[in-house]
Amino acid sequence: MTSGQPGTGNARPTSTGAAAESQPATTAAAGTPTRPARTSDKAPAGTTAAQPPTGDGAAAGTTPDGGSEADPTTSGPATDAARPGDRQDAAARQSTTTEQVAAEDGTAVSASTAKGTGATKDSRPAEDSDPAKGAKADGADGTDKADSEAKPVGPERWEAFASAPEPRPSIFSRAGRAVGRFLIHEWTLAALGALALAVLMTWPTLRYPRYTLPQDYWDPSLQAWQMAWSGHILLAEPARLWQSNTFFPELWSFAFSDTLLGYAPAGMLGSGPEDAVLRYNIMFVLAHALATLGAYALARQLGAGRIGAAVAGVSYTYAPWLLAQAGHLHVLSNGGIPLALAMLARGHGWSLRHGYRPERRHDGWVYAGWLVAAWQLSLGFGIGLPFAYFLAGAVLVTAILFFARRLRTGQAVPFGRRLFVADVLGGVLFAGVGLLMAFPFFKVTELHPYAERTIGDISLFSPPASGFVTAPGESRIWGGLHEGAREALPWHPEMTLLPGFVLYALAAGGLLFSVWRLRHRLLLLAGVLVTMAFAMGTRFFDGTFTYVPLFEHLPGWSALRTPGRLMLWTTLLLGLLAAGAVTALTDRVRELTAQRIPSWPGPWLRTATLLPLLLVTVEGLNTTPHPVVPTQPAAMRSAEGPMLVLPSNQSLDQHVMLWSTSGFPDVVNGGSGFTPRQLDDVRRVSQSFPDQTSIDYLRTLGVRTVVLLRGQVTGTPWEITIDAPVESLGISRQEVGDAVVYRL
Repeated sequence: MTSGQPGTGNARPTSTGAAAESQPATTAAAGTPTRPARTSDKAPAGTTAAQPPTGDGAAAGTTPDGGSEADPTTSGPATDAARPGDRQDAAARQSTTTEQVAAEDGTAVSASTAKGTGATKDSRPAEDSDPAKGAKADGADGTDKADSEAKPVGPERWEAFASAPEPRPSIFSRAGRAVGRFLIHEWTLAALGALALAVLMTWPTLRYPRYTLPQDYWDPSLQAWQMAWSGHILLAEPARLWQSNTFFPELWSFAFSDTLLGYAPAGMLGSGPEDAVLRYNIMFVLAHALATLGAYALARQLGAGRIGAAVAGVSYTYAPWLLAQAGHLHVLSNGGIPLALAMLARGHGWSLRHGYRPERRHDGWVYAGWLVAAWQLSLGFGIGLPFAYFLAGAVLVTAILFFARRLRTGQAVPFGRRLFVADVLGGVLFAGVGLLMAFPFFKVTELHPYAERTIGDISLFSPPASGFVTAPGESRIWGGLHEGAREALPWHPEMTLLPGFVLYALAAGGLLFSVWRLRHRLLLLAGVLVTMAFAMGTRFFDGTFTYVPLFEHLPGWSALRTPGRLMLWTTLLLGLLAAGAVTALTDRVRELTAQRIPSWPGPWLRTATLLPLLLVTVEGLNTTPHPVVPTQPAAMRSAEGPMLVLPSNQSLDQHVMLWSTSGFPDVVNGGSGFTPRQLDDVRRVSQSFPDQTSIDYLRTLGVRTVVLLRGQVTGTPWEITIDAPVESLGISRQEVGDAVVYRL
């Protein structure tokens, strides 16, 4: 084959040492053209000019794409085929001429970049002309001297120009990033937002948290004592939990009303009345925050957007009707209901918007949901009992669907065995907590059968239909406007059940425009109507088809004397309807703004998405009073029990319970949902104290100290007898501050 002709066949080396053909491909610098080797350049003696191979005729040492590959094992002198003038010309053009070098045995080897080893020929003329780098000399022992002396040719020479590796972050940097991710997570922001909103919406609860109580200082004093007692006795003598220090010498006295037992861990911190008031106020604010977060979580799990879920959370917590319940912490502590439902739905991979998604199942969330449900039940049966029956109904429906699916598909466990086990264990835990909590209440009913409610008692607290559009006096927006409507209600604190006109409007819109499917909207509407009918008690067709069957047949239901508190479920369902409408609105706004340039919402569209949340929040503003708690008498801090504090009545005895948190001495006084007959007898007999009859009766009960409060005797029989001598009665009398202490 002649020099300069393209090869048409397979080029093979001759037996006489003729050089094989090599492709004159050029290696270009980045972004610059290359010039092929001239055909006029003379090849070294004994070699043939390089020709591009065709077909499968690539010579040994060439790459499949036509380039040449250097053989690092080849030895022998190599000569540069390019002339110095050409090399300088190539350097000026920023290109590299592909060189052909010949081995001593006649095999052509390319000096360009080796594909297998990554060796790259330098295009600089100074290095090209260096014979130490362009040729190899054989040593006497057959080794390549140039190989041992020359610098290695490969990617190592370019490592200095590579970007420096990213330094490995320290443990502090990684911890900081983890904290940062946690702080900007949706659920962190939701929790912090719920807490901040709770502080603002309940203000000034935390302004003087050791000295004031929201709404009034009667029931809150009782509940502050409940938390203090449960925390104290569980640390000191857990077996005596239900035998409290009040209503002495009654048994099971801690079960005379809802106990807030779930707040016992908080009751383990601090001591005395001031700490009890502080604890109550903190839990009051936290209860609002948890309710908002719980309803938000439920709406999000069901498929609502962030703003829609926020509307559900705020409307559930700050509905106007709940302002009348500001003095009932056991009613406001309802956040565990939606939170448990959200966890259970999350664990089963189910949402209202997306249906059942098996890949999202997680038994850990199921366990957490049942634990939260059990904790909610431990706060009291007033709210927890309807929740328990709701869960029981949900389990029953699930069981029916399970058997129906098993008959249809043959699948044994629709949610998987792990979730089935989690539900069984969680349900057993929930039922166990319920039974343990119910046992003391059944004992109270057994010892005091007159404590049970009657249908007549329920009728006294059953609200009419007008109550659903009437706001309590504590509502800043509607309180003054609805004053006349409240006067028409027999017992307006439990009959003003307005969940909010904004919520009504959003829920009505959610029936027509929503992300929920039509059948789901209709189910939510049915739930709203049914819960409203139950909340009316005996006012809805005398309760014949609603409240009365529950009252007569469901265990424990007869203890619920205020049907209006079932409005809690109505509010939650209305909030979910509203969340569907607001989510549909925000989705539509997102679609519209995606067509804008630039693609972000304008001020009016942004306001439109936030307006429902703002209106719901404003409608929840309140004028709740925060009276100062009566100061603990000095005599209560030093007197020994068992003691009786006079005067004694339902309201004042709740203060005495709070004052008794200093050491928890046994006291005859007590206030609850009902009054034991023995306490009635004590109050009647002690009207003539100090006299021999009352002293003998109190000694029979085991009372050793009587504290008579001077500030409370005006208009009572003690106003005359408080300074009478007692030496002839065999008792002692001592002035301690603003009280008189009698020791029997």
